[in-house]
Amino acid sequence: MISRAKLDEVLKGTFVQNFIISVIVANAVILGLETSAVITERFGGLLKALDAVCLAIFVAEILAKIYARGLRFFRDPWGLFDFFIVSIALIPATQGFSVLRALRILRVLRVITVAPRLRRVVEGFITALPGMGSVFLLMTLIFYIGAVMATKLFGTTFPEWFGTLGRSGYSLFQIMTLESWSMGIVRPVMEVFPWAWAFFVPFIMVTTFAVVNLLVGLIVNSMQDAHHEEDAQKTDDYRDEVIKRLEAIEAKLERGGRS
Repeated sequence: MISRAKLDEVLKGTFVQNFIISVIVANAVILGLETSAVITERFGGLLKALDAVCLAIFVAEILAKIYARGLRFFRDPWGLFDFFIVSIALIPATQGFSVLRALRILRVLRVITVAPRLRRVVEGFITALPGMGSVFLLMTLIFYIGAVMATKLFGTTFPEWFGTLGRSGYSLFQIMTLESWSMGIVRPVMEVFPWAWAFFVPFIMVTTFAVVNLLVGLIVNSMQDAHHEEDAQKTDDYRDEVIKRLEAIEAKLERGGRS
């Protein structure tokens, strides 16, 4: 019987990792094909069988990791992520749980745990969350102030856009994303209130070009830090390996001198 350490080494090997990636991609294609009524009518049985095979492979992989790593598997956030994603597919999709059939596509997210580069991107994003929280709080304050002002200034004349605080907030969000902001909202408002540009233009400058770019900068910095940490870890590992080899050579030379 294969040892736990050997099994863990096999699971981390390139062949197994590439195989799992291939199964994830194949499963994503299968789930996409199931959205076509024509294809499902002709090959529905085959697609379900292939999906079941993919799920069986994922379950077998998770069980093998749990056996090989023991409790260490549940201390690893990525291991828990895999366990959660695969467990969703095992819940019967009946009655109140029918929505879980749509959540099967979440299995595609497992490629994040298998691909180191994607994992670093997600880790960088998670690291940036504390700083992003402060930026989101600032954005919330700006939106609240802007929504109150827009409701009082334009709510009576344009109730469909600024009639309530919620409608004003949604309209300002649309303006921030620059989706039909000029011809769709601002220019019609300026036909009644020619000075309205003095409200909307500064709002766009602050939210779209300042705060959003600040979020991007935080994420980029976090990803750079993650890359630097990885490079430093590789350097430390290489240094330790060189030291071990030098110590082994020194030990051999000492034994040779004594003999």
